[in-house]
Amino acid sequence: MRRSERKGRRVEVARRAGLGRAISLAALALAAGASPTAARGDDAKVFRVCADPNNLPFSNQAQVGFENKLADLVAGDLAEPVAYTWHAQRRGFIRETLKAKQCDVVMGLPEGIAGVETTKPYYTSGYVFVTRADRRLDVSSMTDRRLRTLKVGVQIVGEEQANPPPANALAKQGIFDNVAYYQVYGDYREPNPPARIVAAVARGDVDIAAVWGPLAGYFVKQSPVALTITPITDTAQFAPLPFRYSIGMGVRKGDRVLREKLDDIIARRGGEIRTLLESYGVPLLTPPPRRDLPQTAQHRGDSDD
Repeated sequence: MRRSERKGRRVEVARRAGLGRAISLAALALAAGASPTAARGDDAKVFRVCADPNNLPFSNQAQVGFENKLADLVAGDLAEPVAYTWHAQRRGFIRETLKAKQCDVVMGLPEGIAGVETTKPYYTSGYVFVTRADRRLDVSSMTDRRLRTLKVGVQIVGEEQANPPPANALAKQGIFDNVAYYQVYGDYREPNPPARIVAAVARGDVDIAAVWGPLAGYFVKQSPVALTITPITDTAQFAPLPFRYSIGMGVRKGDRVLREKLDDIIARRGGEIRTLLESYGVPLLTPPPRRDLPQTAQHRGDSDD
């Protein structure tokens, strides 16, 4: 393989390394039961959503995640009831739900993700550091030298070069021995398995953790111990690893009618959507430069392409 081809491959793999929330290529899909829904057609009057039943703050089967609330807002605007297809948002999620026509929209996907059409973004977030407030560490830079000595928690997927950007950025700096690794997916038998990394900071198991912003913001608010979140800075040297993602809704390729309806709702009701996100503690950031858009990455689950 020529050097240019190897470099192109590394860029492609790095783009797949995002949050979650952002933006993962590990485990086989674990399917949950699907809600009974009819196939969408011109006469359909159901807003059919593909969602994870155990993935707060995004969604869960009790429908208390912010993507559940956003689905309610959109469905109300369309005057349609919401119907869910529940599926663990892991490898196979898009293929076995949206592409299989079991549902028609995923409420949160990175802008420009391959294999689907995405709406205009309705928020941008990124990776943050989480620390105990009483430690007053005030670390924001991904190159802060204290990361070489502090106990650092990061989330991983498991496949070589397919882990979230903070894990790869630490590895590029040769930081391994003081790092504690937490699986992005965790134990799916427990509620909200990705939240373990935030709990580890609260307990003092780690001094600092790099976490996808929406996940961090929500569970920091729930923590009995005062925690601080700080957006990660000084990431340019780790390009093309994306530390920020602009998130929209995803529909099947060619479903322009639904995408345009969703774009219109996002434009008209952006203020309400922002208020919803803020109520869940989502850190809202400025969009990344266009060249940084993750064309194939997803902060949770993968595109199967």
